[in-house]
Amino acid sequence: MRKNVLLLFSKLPEAGLVKTRLTTLKDGIFEPEVASALYHCMLFDVCEICMAAFDKLEAKNTGNAADEYELVISTAPAENAERMQKLFSDAGRWPRPITFIADKGASFDEHYNDAFQKCWDMEADCILSMGADMPALTTNDVIAGFEALHKLEDVPRGGIVLAPDQEMGVSIIGWTRETAFNHSGVFYNKDGLTVLPAYIQKAREAELPAIYLPPVPDVDTMADLMHNITLVEALNYCAAFDGNTPPWRTANALREMSWDEVRVPPNTLHDPREHIDK
Repeated sequence: MRKNVLLLFSKLPEAGLVKTRLTTLKDGIFEPEVASALYHCMLFDVCEICMAAFDKLEAKNTGNAADEYELVISTAPAENAERMQKLFSDAGRWPRPITFIADKGASFDEHYNDAFQKCWDMEADCILSMGADMPALTTNDVIAGFEALHKLEDVPRGGIVLAPDQEMGVSIIGWTRETAFNHSGVFYNKDGLTVLPAYIQKAREAELPAIYLPPVPDVDTMADLMHNITLVEALNYCAAFDGNTPPWRTANALREMSWDEVRVPPNTLHDPREHIDK
C-alpha cells in the first residue's frame, strides 16, 4: 500500500485575516467579511475537487498495485485546528474523511516544513501540497501531480514536482519520502528570489530532478480575482461536457456578489493592425 497525502495548507476563513488584499483594509474593494466568505467557498471547492481526483486515482489501482489517498488540512495556530474541523463538520457529510493538523514555526518556511514532517510521521510515501485559494484547480491537476510523484519514486534520491501560479510563485509543490528537500529559504528569500525560482535553485543545488506541472492560478489580488472569475465561469459550464468537478460554491458566491462577469474598457495599447486590416 502506497500512502499519498494531499496537504492543504490553509487558514481559517476569518474576516480581516484572509484575502486582505481583496479588501478595503488594503488595496481591494470588498469588506473583510465578503472576502473571507469567498475564501470559505474556495476552500470547500478545492477539497471537493481533490476528493473527486482521489476517486479517479484509486479507480486505476490494478493487480497488486494499491494506492490510498488522504486529505490533510494544516492550519495555525494550534487552537485553529479544532475550529477548522468544526467548520467542515458543520457543513455536513463529506465523501471522504479529512485529517486536521496544526503547523508551527517562526516563519512561513518553518510552518510549511513542520506540516510536511507531520505528514511523513503519519507514514506518507508522497506529499502533494497546495493552498486553498485556487478555485480553478481541476481533478486533472491533482491526478497529474500524483502521477508525476509516482514516476519519481523509481528515481534514486527522489525528486520534486511543482506547478507555478500566475505571479512567479508556486501553486502546487510536492516530493517523495526519499527526497532530501525542504522549504527553507524559499519564502521571503533573502536574495530576493520569488518562490518558483527559489525552489528550482534548491533543486538544482541538490541535483534533484523536478517535474513541471501545468500552471494553476491562485487568488491574492483583485487582478487575480478577475482572471479567476472567468475561469470559474468556464469550468462550471464545461463540467457538463468534460466530467470535471466544478467550483460551484465559488461560482454561486460570485453570482450573489454580482461579480460573475468581467468586462473591460477598450484597449488601444495593442500592436498596430492597420497594415493588416486595411
